[in-house]
Amino acid sequence: MTVPAFYPIGIPGHPWTDAEKAEWLSRQVRQRSYQADVLDAVEPLREHFDVVEYGCVVYGDERFPLLAIRNRWGDALPTVLVTGGVHGYETSGVHGALHFLTHHAAAYAGRVNLLVAPCVSPWAYERVHRWNANAIDPNRSFREGSPAQESAALMRLVAPLRDRVLVHIDLHETTDTDESEFRPALSARDGKPFEPGEIPDGFYLVGDTENPQPEFQQAIIAAVAKVTHIAPADGNGEIIGSPVVAPGVINYPLAQLGLCASITNARYTTTTEVYPDSPRATPAQCNMAQSAAVCAAIDHALGQQAAVK
Repeated sequence: MTVPAFYPIGIPGHPWTDAEKAEWLSRQVRQRSYQADVLDAVEPLREHFDVVEYGCVVYGDERFPLLAIRNRWGDALPTVLVTGGVHGYETSGVHGALHFLTHHAAAYAGRVNLLVAPCVSPWAYERVHRWNANAIDPNRSFREGSPAQESAALMRLVAPLRDRVLVHIDLHETTDTDESEFRPALSARDGKPFEPGEIPDGFYLVGDTENPQPEFQQAIIAAVAKVTHIAPADGNGEIIGSPVVAPGVINYPLAQLGLCASITNARYTTTTEVYPDSPRATPAQCNMAQSAAVCAAIDHALGQQAAVK
């Protein structure tokens, strides 16, 4: 059943024009600091890692340097890409990446080349929003000629490494505001009816329909289950409208949808989804779950490489 959803901007059934997008932008309020939460947190990492400024997001008079963190690379080592904050409001994606860098990344020195972009969308991070300032979802914009500055900058960074990446894990959240704000806003922006969904209670993964790697996904689920609970399937055997193919795992056609996890030719790719609004999870647990997922992803891939040698 399709239920009309009231959204305070636009006319139902009519896609937004520039006027509606400008009205939407005028309502966005800065709620936290990228400088304090991300840039300042990266500073202590410079002692042990290389910090690369790979671009700059500019909206009006606001400028946000985009940072990536690398360990000391070896030519023969496999490369692991970790991305967070593609959706700026998904807090543990950012802080989970930073948690991994602070607590676990050193253990992979001499084993993998790490490249971590902890906050791909800093403007949205500060506004606690899914979209960028142009009302564009960066995680549907990872394709040639991307309209999103954030997506285009990350793709430029990764382009020379596309064939060297063994693992890409993209850190996300599914929150209650997906259903209360962001999906209604999407329907209003595109002039489409809003169809209510169900928010899953727990952690899950989104693999690639074209390259599902089920053992890889299950290794991550097993590791994260020690930190926080795994989302069950709903009454239709689905999570957010997609069939559950294994406990806590669904698949999307990543490249077709322009999703971040499609930007390399990595053998192992996944998107994490933590549920921070659960009464059974704390912010610290969510960060640790993201970090545990990264470690499990790397460990599984290295184990598989060793097994075939």
